[in-house]
Amino acid sequence: MTTIKVIGAGLAGCEAAYALAQHGYHVRLYDIKPQSFTPAHSNKNFGELVCSNSLKGNDPYSNACGLLKQEMRELGSMIIECADATAVPAGGALAVDRDKFAGCITQKITSHPNIDVVCEEVKSLPFGEWCIIATGPLTCDALAEDIQKKLGGGLHFYDASAPIVSRRSIDMNFAFVGDRYGKGGDDYINCPLSREEYEEFVSALLSAERAHLHEFEKGEIFEGCMPVEVMAARGEQTLRFGPFKPVGLRDGEGNKYYAVLQLRKENAEGEAYNLVGCQTNLKFGEQKRVFSIIPALKNAEFLRYGVMHRNTYINSPENLNADFSLKSDGKLFFAGQITGVEGYVESAASGLLCAIHMDRKLKNLPPMVPENLCVLGALSAHISAPNQNFTPMNANFGILRAGNEKIRDKKERYAALARRSLEYIAGYKSIIEKE
Repeated sequence: MTTIKVIGAGLAGCEAAYALAQHGYHVRLYDIKPQSFTPAHSNKNFGELVCSNSLKGNDPYSNACGLLKQEMRELGSMIIECADATAVPAGGALAVDRDKFAGCITQKITSHPNIDVVCEEVKSLPFGEWCIIATGPLTCDALAEDIQKKLGGGLHFYDASAPIVSRRSIDMNFAFVGDRYGKGGDDYINCPLSREEYEEFVSALLSAERAHLHEFEKGEIFEGCMPVEVMAARGEQTLRFGPFKPVGLRDGEGNKYYAVLQLRKENAEGEAYNLVGCQTNLKFGEQKRVFSIIPALKNAEFLRYGVMHRNTYINSPENLNADFSLKSDGKLFFAGQITGVEGYVESAASGLLCAIHMDRKLKNLPPMVPENLCVLGALSAHISAPNQNFTPMNANFGILRAGNEKIRDKKERYAALARRSLEYIAGYKSIIEKE
């Protein structure tokens, strides 16, 4: 039985390890947990979600990340299976109870007869061995330095997580439940602000003291995780057209508001709520002071404050093939956010692709990189196509190959692309399962 190393037990590493184990390979999964943690991690279980508990939209016909999830379901993704099993209400999004989600992943990994978990820090690239590097955006220093040395330099950006507050401490006299446009039932708690309250909040946000970042100060912030204070600095109205937009949100009496902050469930019990879109790098005391300006949060108990951290990724177009293998060593693969795919689902998807491609290599089968008719193929193209200004990429309909038929209506165009994608994936699945 061939032994394969997988370095890193995040979403990408666990997805790859489980898929390869299901194919009959012996997998040695390396991670520093539970003996030690990166600065952003605290849960002893694998597959820990750091920034948010939302895996974004779940509708494959209107949301590209929802389409990616469905593509992964068709190919037997363990990560999406765990997400579906631990979902909490979130309107059209797939959000999870993060503790149960990580527990589900860990149980599947540790109970699999073909997987051995090794609690050990890997400090160098194992050239010449069948291995997947899935150490994520917070790769330990020694391995990060080795990667930088051997792959001609590393790249990085910075992202942030939002605060989480106790449900019991939210003042419902100044809030109401309900999703935007009445979709999804009562999945969100909405905290409205008048014009005066909104302007006071923005003013406090802009004057608040930020946490010292040391080397982080020179980092570039990824747009998808923009700290709320950085957004506010772009203009007083920026938040009203972003995470505080009031469009489609009305209380039971039909009242419209100047701005609205949404809170989303963090766990199945609904005891903790995430401040949607409020990733921040403010000092903890400043977070409490500023967010308490919002009437519904005036007495909020903060269960976790927002933090900012560095995400590291390699120059994949220079170093990786479209199958995520290293150009200089076909046995060595990279998966997850270190490759420049950005997002929970995208990270897991790359792990699934690595497992598919490595399995085919080991069986001496020709490569089967999916075309960019589907999101899996589009992400494969993104990390491998020549690009002098390579930056992380989320799933989006814009990276899919355009359809032959010109459709003006965006909803109809997205639905058509999704139908084509799922039809393609069905054919792709039938081929790889037969061989």
